[in-house]
Formats: sequence, C-alpha cells, structure tokens
Amino acid sequence: MSSLRTPLCDRLGIEHPVVQAPVGSVSTPELAAAVADAGGLGMLAMSWRDADAIRETFERATASTDGVVGVNVVLDEATGVDSPAACLDACLDAGATVVSFSFGDPSGFVKRVHDAGGLAMVTVGSAADARRAADLGADVVVAQGSEAGGHVQSDVTTMALVPRVADAVDVPVVAAGGIGDGRGLAAALALGADGAWLGTRFVATRESGAHESYRSALRDATETDTRRTTAFDRGWPGQPHRALATPELRRGEREDRPGEGETVAHTPDGEAVERYADLPPVDGLDGDIEALPHYAGQSVGLADEVPSAGRVVDALVSEATAALRDVPRTG
Repeated sequence: MSSLRTPLCDRLGIEHPVVQAPVGSVSTPELAAAVADAGGLGMLAMSWRDADAIRETFERATASTDGVVGVNVVLDEATGVDSPAACLDACLDAGATVVSFSFGDPSGFVKRVHDAGGLAMVTVGSAADARRAADLGADVVVAQGSEAGGHVQSDVTTMALVPRVADAVDVPVVAAGGIGDGRGLAAALALGADGAWLGTRFVATRESGAHESYRSALRDATETDTRRTTAFDRGWPGQPHRALATPELRRGEREDRPGEGETVAHTPDGEAVERYADLPPVDGLDGDIEALPHYAGQSVGLADEVPSAGRVVDALVSEATAALRDVPRTG
C-alpha cells in the first residue's frame, strides 16, 4: 500500500495520518484495534464508562493490535458522566499513552497526561482555542469544523478553520469534519493539516458498535440529509450536534417536543432510553431504533458501503496519495 507519512505519524508513532474519531457509544475495542492494526490511530470514547469498563475496554483493544490505540475524555460535566478527572485517571491507569480532550477546558489535564509519560490531543473550534491548547502543552491539535457529525464544537467550516489553526500553532494539526475519503484527506493536508479525523466513515464499518439499521441509514444517506440541531439533548443539554434529518429529529425541534420523557428503547443492559436522549442506536439495543439520533456528518454521502475498518484506512491512504500526485500544476 502507498505510504503517506507526516509529522503527525512521527508524533504519535503511527504509520498513516488517519485518526478514527472516538464515536461515543459506537466506539468498540474491535473498531479501534482494526484502525490501529491498519496503521492509523484507533480511538475509544471513555467518558461514559466506569473505571472497570475503561480498563477492560482498553485491554481488549490493545490485546488485538500492535498499533496505537488512544482514548477520549469529554471535559464538559454537563454530560452527566462521572468526573473527567476520574475518567482520565482510569484511562492512564489502564495504560493509555494517547489521550484526546474535547468540549471543555483542558487546563491541568494536559500536564497530567505528560506526567504519566503520554501525549495529549485537544479538539478546538477556533485559532484562538488552538493557541491556548498549544500554550498548555498539547502535543496535537484537532480542528473540528461544523460539518462534523455527532456533537460539534465549532460554527466554522473545516476548510476555513484548518488553515487558521495550522497558522496559529507549531504542533501537528488534525482536520476533522466533513472528511469521508482519500480526497478529503489530501485536501486536509493541502490546507496545512498533518492528518484527518474521521467519524461517520468509521461508524459505517463492520467493526463499529452501530446498530445494523443505523449503518444502513448511513449507507443510504446523501450529503444533504443531515442537520445541525439540539433536538437530542437529554443527557447533554443545549449541546449542538449533527445527525440525519429523521422525522424524530424534526419532532425534537418542535416547541412542544411531543412524547418527551417517554421510554422508546432499552440498552443491551436493559436500561431505559428516553425520547430525545443523546444515545445513538447501538448494536443489541431493543425498541424504536428510528427514535434515536443517527449522528452523521456532511461526508455521509461518501459512506455508500459498509466495509472493514482496515479497508477504509487502506483506501484513504491510497486515494490521498493518488490525489496529491495528480493535482494539476501550473507554470
């Protein structure tokens, strides 16, 4: 396979400048391990797991690959999860050496990662946030544009944001939001990024924890089928997110929010899921799947099949290499 090495690869110890976004409840050890095994950075969302589950999840992922697996910690305590500090402690105790932070103030957290001998990534939505993260010691900055699926930090598009962030900091920059294939990776590199962060494309893979109907919906969707909204805010009040514009999303945007508080599904562990909750359809969930948020970015039209995660990484690198090679040059 083609090689596409950037400073991000050297910083994180990965082979290719491809990062699998920590896609919340849909992230699985199998997905993270498959991406890591293919030479990218596999990621696990840890904020919604207790200490024992964090350890077990991380160990399952790392036991399956010699590649690099990172973890994500959400810093906004409005999510209702346990303290971010406790989550970070559990991640570091489990052996995580790459930790990403999002949705909150990383002050103090970056140093704790460094003290444990790890590397810290911080997601930002502006050049000012990027400078602040770098000043705190962030080893990598993730510039997330408004095209991103799931919960979104910025009102600025990826194309406008990435060059600003790349000019603002001297650490590797990862572009996130609206990237779904190798052409998007090539574009991110041309804009000054050192790699790309993809969520929707990896949700629509065999190894993700997404419910089969969710993966099918992503496969059949187009670039015009998503909406930025606050409809699914039970569990994270007021936090904007992007999802497929389903009938349920439109119900949640109504002033009267019909049926709010009703139980619409149950998790594999038997916990009730209320209407307009922020939990996406995960494998094993029972109930009204269509009533749950189908998080997706504007790149969803490129996820027109459900391959293995390793195949996605291979395609991203080969397509990006070809795109960069074939860019017309003038003069």
